[in-house]
Amino acid sequence: MKTICLYFQIHQPLQLKRYRFFDIGSDHYYYDDYANEAIIRHKADVCYLPANKLLLEMITASKGQFKVAFSISGVTIDLLERFAPEVIDSFKALARTGHVEFLAETYAHSLASIYDEDEFVRQVKAHTDKIKSLFDQTPTAFRNTELILSNEIGELIARMGYKLVLTEGAKHVLGWKSPNLLYSCAANPKLKIMMRNFKLSDDISFRFSDWSWAQHPLTAEKYMQWIADIPADEPLVNLFMGYEAFGEMHRADSGIFEFLKALPSFASIHKISFSTPSLAASALKPIAAANIPYPLSWADEEKDLSAWKGNDLQAEALDKLYKVSERVHLCTDTALKYDWINLQSSDHFYYMCTKHFSDGKIPHASPFDTPFDAFMNYMNILSDFLQRVAAQYPDSIENEELNALLQTIQNQEKEIKKLEIQIEKIQNTSTKKVPKKNNTK
Repeated sequence: MKTICLYFQIHQPLQLKRYRFFDIGSDHYYYDDYANEAIIRHKADVCYLPANKLLLEMITASKGQFKVAFSISGVTIDLLERFAPEVIDSFKALARTGHVEFLAETYAHSLASIYDEDEFVRQVKAHTDKIKSLFDQTPTAFRNTELILSNEIGELIARMGYKLVLTEGAKHVLGWKSPNLLYSCAANPKLKIMMRNFKLSDDISFRFSDWSWAQHPLTAEKYMQWIADIPADEPLVNLFMGYEAFGEMHRADSGIFEFLKALPSFASIHKISFSTPSLAASALKPIAAANIPYPLSWADEEKDLSAWKGNDLQAEALDKLYKVSERVHLCTDTALKYDWINLQSSDHFYYMCTKHFSDGKIPHASPFDTPFDAFMNYMNILSDFLQRVAAQYPDSIENEELNALLQTIQNQEKEIKKLEIQIEKIQNTSTKKVPKKNNTK
């Protein structure tokens, strides 16, 4: 019996405002609040709210037979909590059904897994804690930024305690093998790997409303027939896509919501079930190890990291950002740490991608006219950020010395807290021992 794992990514970075060279040193607020509110409200109205309502109806109508999974980046959750809290409530309603799984990822939707292992671990823990607090689920399945995975990253994910990771079914990794099977990590067999069926996923997310596509219009009946025609010894069909495909990339009047609503009915005709990633992985055994010596992703035709670190502009920005990672971790400045997280979102570096621009295109959804504009704006902001870091922890002081100073301060704070607790206990004991006055005459 075939099982469909339907998984949606939700990520929206904080948009950076136009920041001039002359703002460096005087303006420490980097975000375009108007744009951020307008974008997240638009996505909420055309996609998140109507799609969540439909999914809840589908789960209820199927008595839990229809299942789905999400990963929502931490920065997106922050935006939703600030500008569209009703979307968070709608996700909580989905979580309460018990048939929706929330996956772990990096809080900032960052490239930390490539540049900074410690930062990666911190962000994943922060994201997992956020999911637990909001949806009462502790994720056991992981989805890295842009489905990035390698043997080395897989080993790290396994050490962190995750049982399953989702990634791209890239041909240069799979070769002749099918993405419709469960695999294990070559570096740690305990970690299971699900591969995206990019052809069937992209048929929905990119081609659904494309009138020039030979298969247009795409109907639920036709789509489920394609899945039913997959060989019987390939039981797992992984459909991974951005949630914005529903209502934003393909508008409601394209029929995309009706298509989604009809999927379970035609799936049942072919005895095809729906499952969350963790449930499907627990029911199947890996058929082989997936050897991924170099990081892959789900971006572009190359399925590598060139969309984020393929040119000198991106390399310089990423290098300067992650060079101060350890110093940022030492500080307790809330504003600085907030900016640190948001400046790591992979989108900022994707906007600098020149391989698209050389073809007469700009990166998808880029707010900048050219990759060079994106680079200059980001580097102006980063320069101000680095000055703020240096003001707290000057470059003349080595990281080891800073660590020693911080450890001393932390030990002193712990000792002060212990003494305060002891004083409070002594005061409470003394109060209890004071005899009551005898008021009788």
